[in-house]
Amino acid sequence: MNQRPQQLLSAAHIRELAAGLDMRPTKQWGQNFVIDPNTIRRIVGLADLDGSEHVLEVGPGLGSLTLGLLDESALVSAVEIDPKLAGQLPDTITKFRPELVGNLHVLQQDALKLTPESFVGIGDGAGPEVLVANLPYNVAVPVVLHLLQILPSLRKGLVMVQDEVADRLVAGPGSKIYGVPSVKAAWDTDMRKAGVVGKRVFWPEPRISSGLVRFDRREVASAELSREEVFAVIDAAFATRRKTLRACLAGIAGSAAQAETVLRAAGVDPSARGETLDIHGFTAIAAALRDAPTDAGQHVSGEK
Repeated sequence: MNQRPQQLLSAAHIRELAAGLDMRPTKQWGQNFVIDPNTIRRIVGLADLDGSEHVLEVGPGLGSLTLGLLDESALVSAVEIDPKLAGQLPDTITKFRPELVGNLHVLQQDALKLTPESFVGIGDGAGPEVLVANLPYNVAVPVVLHLLQILPSLRKGLVMVQDEVADRLVAGPGSKIYGVPSVKAAWDTDMRKAGVVGKRVFWPEPRISSGLVRFDRREVASAELSREEVFAVIDAAFATRRKTLRACLAGIAGSAAQAETVLRAAGVDPSARGETLDIHGFTAIAAALRDAPTDAGQHVSGEK
């Protein structure tokens, strides 16, 4: 006998909750609430949860996705910057899933300011294992990269972002949209697009569709180099598109001539452009920069 699906928030529920809080979604925090239960089921299904995981949700809003995640995981840490929404979320879960309210931990905080210490005392203290989130387009890439940096416990995730942001995250070398997000995401994850979500399942309705990106954690691209060293090279390489790597890396190498020496030592054509290299090309450049004479690489300041 099939178990009847648990009730999820409908458009009417969402509007009722918003009215009770006397709030409307704001552009400042990129709030677009999912009002379609089937979309929530689709997202949770693609996240491939086994019921034992500690899930991190960023921007839970009024709790549409939170309910679906609580049904399929052991623990949900929900990070919400809006104090009204953060305060309402436990009440919503108490109303719709009273038996699961103890599995929810709400952190009223900016996701970009999270640290490993933010999760001390939650679950076993090891940190979340899975990220599932509907992310505002203006902070989607910084949030994903920040969480991957500070939470080694994260081993996989599914994020919903603006469709063009999704395409940029999964783009490969040579693509017109390949750039800083694409390369940095490849430092320690495999990313792939998992689907597209139409505009009509949101309130308010966004201008363009959203994309679903699934990622799986893997070993970092280089065990010898730091993330900051490699990301500094990536930032420099893409600072001015359509310029050669020789020109783009002159600042961190000390001069254009020194940049050419570094690039040749890395086995990279100095006349190539950043959009032609994969993450391993950038790690090779960072390694050559580290091994260059002491007057080279002195301008590297770390990740932006």
